[in-house]
Amino acid sequence: MPERLTEMLMDTWTPLIILWITVLPSIYMAPMNQSQILPSGSTTGLKRLNEEQRVLHRSKRGWVWNQMFVLEEFSGPEPILVGRLHTDLDPGSSKIKYILSGDGAGTIFVINDKTGDIHAMKRLDREEKAEYTLTAQAVDRDTNQPLEPPSEFIIKVQDINDNAPEFVEGPYHATVPEMSVVGTFVTKVTATDADDPVYGNSAKLVYSILEGQPYFSIEPHTAIIKTALPNMDREAKEEYFVVIQAKDMGGHMGGLSGTTTVTITLTDVNDNPPKFAQSLYHFSVMEDVALGEPIGRVKANDLDIGENAKSSYDIIEGDGADIFEITTDAQTQDGIIRVRKPLDFETKKSYTLKVEAANIHIDPRFLSGGPFKDTATVKIVVEDADEPPVFSSPTYLLEVHENAALNSVLGQVTAHDPDASSSPIRFSIDRHTDLERQFNINAEDGKITLATPLDRETSTWHNITIVATETRNHSQVSRVPVAIKVLDVNDNAPEFASEHEAFLCENGKPGQVIQIVSAVDKDDPKNGHYFLYSLLPEMVNNPNFTIKKNEDNTLSILAKHSGFSRQKQEVYLLPIVISDSGTPPMSSTSTLTIRVCGCSSDGIVQSCNVEAYVLPIGLSMGALIAILACIILLLVIVVLFVTLRRHKNEPLIIKDDEDVRENIIRYDDEGGGEEDTEAFDIATLQNPDGINGFLPRKDIKPDLQFMPRQGLAPVPNGVDVDEFINVRLHEADNDPTAPPYDSIQIYGYEGKGSAAGSLSSLESSTSDSDQNFDYLSEWGPRFKRLGELYSVGESDKET
Repeated sequence: MPERLTEMLMDTWTPLIILWITVLPSIYMAPMNQSQILPSGSTTGLKRLNEEQRVLHRSKRGWVWNQMFVLEEFSGPEPILVGRLHTDLDPGSSKIKYILSGDGAGTIFVINDKTGDIHAMKRLDREEKAEYTLTAQAVDRDTNQPLEPPSEFIIKVQDINDNAPEFVEGPYHATVPEMSVVGTFVTKVTATDADDPVYGNSAKLVYSILEGQPYFSIEPHTAIIKTALPNMDREAKEEYFVVIQAKDMGGHMGGLSGTTTVTITLTDVNDNPPKFAQSLYHFSVMEDVALGEPIGRVKANDLDIGENAKSSYDIIEGDGADIFEITTDAQTQDGIIRVRKPLDFETKKSYTLKVEAANIHIDPRFLSGGPFKDTATVKIVVEDADEPPVFSSPTYLLEVHENAALNSVLGQVTAHDPDASSSPIRFSIDRHTDLERQFNINAEDGKITLATPLDRETSTWHNITIVATETRNHSQVSRVPVAIKVLDVNDNAPEFASEHEAFLCENGKPGQVIQIVSAVDKDDPKNGHYFLYSLLPEMVNNPNFTIKKNEDNTLSILAKHSGFSRQKQEVYLLPIVISDSGTPPMSSTSTLTIRVCGCSSDGIVQSCNVEAYVLPIGLSMGALIAILACIILLLVIVVLFVTLRRHKNEPLIIKDDEDVRENIIRYDDEGGGEEDTEAFDIATLQNPDGINGFLPRKDIKPDLQFMPRQGLAPVPNGVDVDEFINVRLHEADNDPTAPPYDSIQIYGYEGKGSAAGSLSSLESSTSDSDQNFDYLSEWGPRFKRLGELYSVGESDKET
């Protein structure tokens, strides 16, 4: 109790004592030391005062202190007296004026220009500004002349405990491993105090824990937080909320304090082993399950988390250790049991396994607590399933000669039903693999037979698929590939590899090789091809050519003599017999064409035609082509000349009397009657310019303009002449600008030089005399008939 009372008195009286020590000396000591106010450096000011006052004495330093003090946050009814300035030159006659300048002069600090008293006009905050630098000077009040040089001094703001500690970086988060020993470092916190750390205990901090005991502790001066209890278990409690206090004044009563929170999380360590949820697991699986398919899951729980909770599973014993496998699910940490080998209900109906779960990451500190593993028993029951047929072999390979007889057996496939019921099997060929239906299969015993002839040269391999189906359940189907290889038989005769045509020079020498020929055989003997070449029996003693077998299985054709002539014989035909080495051997006869040609001295073929002999000696092919080109050019020039002459004789401008009118053709003489087939041209009637519209008549000049009527529809090229003439006749009858001609034949004037005179009847209507046409009978049967027609017309008129 006495100690507590002492602390309370200290906290109450300490500010007053500080105020007493700092303020009172500045108030009472200044008048007692007037001889120390002005410094001795101001010589000018001393002379002036001595002259005025006639006082002779030694000048001393004039200012009292280099620095003054004022208590922060001090407030009262009047301004605070900070200190007093006075100079020895002041006789008390009010001749001296004090001037203050610098930080806060005139606003925060004000000086009495007569007495030199400095007052603080505002409350000061040390944390805002700790000191002020001011300049004081004494001047003559009347002349404002300086009596002393300016002198700087400092006013310091003395600290009081007015700021509480603060945790700037809070709140804090920290971690510490579970099961840590007492005193394990957790974290460190830091508080700051804005008060002066040098003066007094205002910034002396002491740390303590308000909440969080008895689990954690804190060092009072370093603020280091440590564990205070051993074996804290994360699985029991993972997170702790700790409140830390920082108090100034060394932690004594009256000091200010601040708090912060620290959230401490226990991190996991591997201190718990895995544990199966149950000791026995039961699973069932169909015997036809696919390999690798999961059939069940087991789970070993671990109270730890993260890497410490990861476990690996293994099958350590059991009668199905080689049939099943167990793997770990990385997401759920389950043990997944899968099938490694095919199951067979008929062979084994159940399996027993012993599985183990063990931690992957083990902490050696906790090995004494026991093994970090656990075991469980798994029973697996295999259920029967209807399985498809099983072939005796996964693939089949059959061989057959290409000359095999139809319906001959190529081979056999077998299959059985693995189920206990053992259903019968039926076999078939997947026709998608045998589109040409070259093979058949016996549905009962699986024997494959030949349906169509085979040709190795067309296809060497045939790949088909055999289907096996249960008769009791058609959905149970199996397939197997069957490869059939066609073996070669010597059934193709050899022949020339290509069509050869040999060329023989007229100036060739005896024994010269004319041509080298080769042969091919579609068959494929095991030891390769070997051909025999020979001439036909009747050509063995051929006087012109002979043959020679080469080592590379080719044949050389040689000339027996020289002096071949194109004029004598241009082409020779040489039949050659080619035989292979097969069993039985096959042979064929190919004919080689040998053409006699003219060659240069180097043996280069130049011409193989007989006509070349009629050309002059030394006339080359290029010269022959140039001669032919000149002849063709001359013929073209002649044709052009004749054509131009014919065009020059024809008039280029149509005369007026040859103008084509509507009468199609104009004649200078009388027409030949109905038998005159050259009277007009039918093509003129089909003139496209006159089909679709009206063409005005050109034989006479119309008196007034006649607007053509809308033409009829266009007529195709196959025009109906009768219809065309009727249309034109109708247009002529309704044309007011032309006389009503009664015929499409228009004659503009009488024929000139006619011995019979005019045959026109246009003027007969104006004559009163009858006309006699009997003289026309002397001109021939045609004119006689014409006279009879006119005579009948006159008699009809009289009637």
